[in-house]
This record gives sequence, structure tokens and C-alpha cells, in this order.
Amino acid sequence: PFASLPGWGDDALAESLPAWRRTCERLARAPASRPVGREGVYGTVADWRAACATAPSDDADHAAARRYFERAFVPVALTGDGDATGLFTGYYEPLLRGSRSRTPRYRVPLYPRPRDLVSGARGVGRVVGGRWRRYWTRAEIARGALRRAARPLVWVDDAVEAFFLEIQGSGRVAFEDGTSVFLNFAAGNGHPYVPIGRVLAERGAIARDAVSLQSIRAWLGAHPREAQAVMNANPSYVFFRASDDGGSHGAEGVTLTPGRSLAVDLRFVPLGVPLFVDIAALEGVGPIRRLVVAQDTGGAIRGAVRGDLFWGAGPDAYDRAGRMRQRGRYWALVPRAVTERAPR
Repeated sequence: PFASLPGWGDDALAESLPAWRRTCERLARAPASRPVGREGVYGTVADWRAACATAPSDDADHAAARRYFERAFVPVALTGDGDATGLFTGYYEPLLRGSRSRTPRYRVPLYPRPRDLVSGARGVGRVVGGRWRRYWTRAEIARGALRRAARPLVWVDDAVEAFFLEIQGSGRVAFEDGTSVFLNFAAGNGHPYVPIGRVLAERGAIARDAVSLQSIRAWLGAHPREAQAVMNANPSYVFFRASDDGGSHGAEGVTLTPGRSLAVDLRFVPLGVPLFVDIAALEGVGPIRRLVVAQDTGGAIRGAVRGDLFWGAGPDAYDRAGRMRQRGRYWALVPRAVTERAPR
């Protein structure tokens, strides 16, 4: 029952409606018979469209939003191997300084999806002489492996900032003429994500309990000669696409909503599912108990109970995202029609 969700009655639920309506717009374009989740465990797109059909407008108040969600959905607790708790982190929208052409200041390239990158049953790679090979690693790309396969989208002035843009998955690059461009995830190189915070902790460079986005950035800035080698310890590399619609996009293909969009592990939670989270207090924020929507994913998001909360842009978003490493739990809000068909 909704009454058992801690903080359900206190959440400003109307703030979740813009994120939810973006998902509904995406569902309206999908085939009605398409299964949602593995083997259709979350029903079909038709089930979700029916729930979308009665959604209130974005200007509805919190009470109207609460009545809607309680009528249309049933909360279902998600667990991993019987454990209802998991790790919740945060991410944000970085702002980088850049140029559309290479200059002495702007020398770090950000690439689009390379022409020779192919995806298939064997994973992500390239075909050389009729034979499939794994795609270039971060270290190889840093040494110039993409010269013939991709022309940079933009050039930025800081390799560390470019690295963190990849980790966040999207962001904005501002140019000296006052214009800017949003860059969103286009593809990855297929190599596993290795968190360099763990690498630095294993080397004794940063205490394990002190690892954060801020401490990693500080260490890289203080050790410029070693920074690239440490970043290369993460072989995963992200390619981008440019957009001018004024926002960062998640894997669902919709603009992310600060504080209401969550990145999840798609093996367990399909894109578009509303989730009510109960996350341990973050200093300066308090307990995070709110309705969010699964609208993104990422290489580091692995587990049945695992989330990465999008905080938006600006100093506060950067601060909260960098410090967030809390335990928490969540419930999926599933259309009533789906739960009524479920075997008892």
C-alpha cells in the first residue's frame, strides 16, 4: 500500500509530473504490444499508455498528483537476492569551456560516434580485413587512434573536465562567442567501466572513505603528469552527439528533470518506470524520499537496487552529486492492470 512508503504523503509529487509526462510522450510513439521489461514482466506499452491517459497536467497541485498515482499504480518493492537496500549515487550536468576548432588553448577533442564502430552479438568493435576486433580503449584513443574514424565535435581546454563529462553522460560546452551546445551520449566503446576512485584508493592515493567526485578531481589536478595514466585505467570511452534543445538527455531519449530523473540498471528496471526512493540523508539535503522516473542508465549502474540521481546543473548540483553515496531502497510504481494479471 502507498501508506507504507516512507515519506509518500510528504513528497511534492506534482514536481515529478514533467518527468513522467516526457516518458508518456515517448510511450505514445512506441508499439502498443511491445513488452516492458524482460519477458514483459512490467506488462506492455499499452498498459502504460492507459496509465498515461489519465495523468494530470503539469500545473496540477500535489494533491491531484497524489490522487492520480494512487489510482493508476501499485507500489512493488524491488530487491536484489533478498536485499531491499542498495547504493544510490548522483550525477550532474557539467559545463565545459570549448571551441569549434582546435586552438592552443582548446586541444582536447570530444568525439562523435566513429564511422568504423559497429555493434552486434559480439559486442562493440570494428571490422579490420574482414575480421572483428574489439574497439579502441581509452588509452589508445588518447594516443590518436580515432584520427581516421571520427572528426571531433568540439575541442575543450581540460582533459579532466572531458573525462568527467563522459562519466556524467551529457553536459554543455560554452564557446567564447556566448553560444553553447549540449552534448548527449551517442555510444560507448564497449569496454567495461572501471571507477578510478577505486583505482586511486587501491594505490593509497585517496582514503576509501574519502573517495568522491571532488576528491578525485582534486587529486588529478594536483598530479597532472600522472592524471592521464590514471584516467586510462578506465578503458571505457563515451562518444557524444550534439543537440540544441536546451537540455541533457538520458538513455530514454527525453530531457532529464533535475531531482526527478534516475539512472538505473536496465537488466532489472525498464526505462520509463516511476520509482519511489527512500535514500539515507545527504548532508545539507536530508533524507531523499521522492518519486522519480527511470530515464537513464550508465556503465557504473549495476544491481537490482542501484540508482544514480540527476541533480541538474550548477554548483549545488555538482556538490550534491559529488558527495552522494548513500544506501537506500525503492519501489516501482506498476500500472494496476499489470499487477492484477500477475500470478498470486
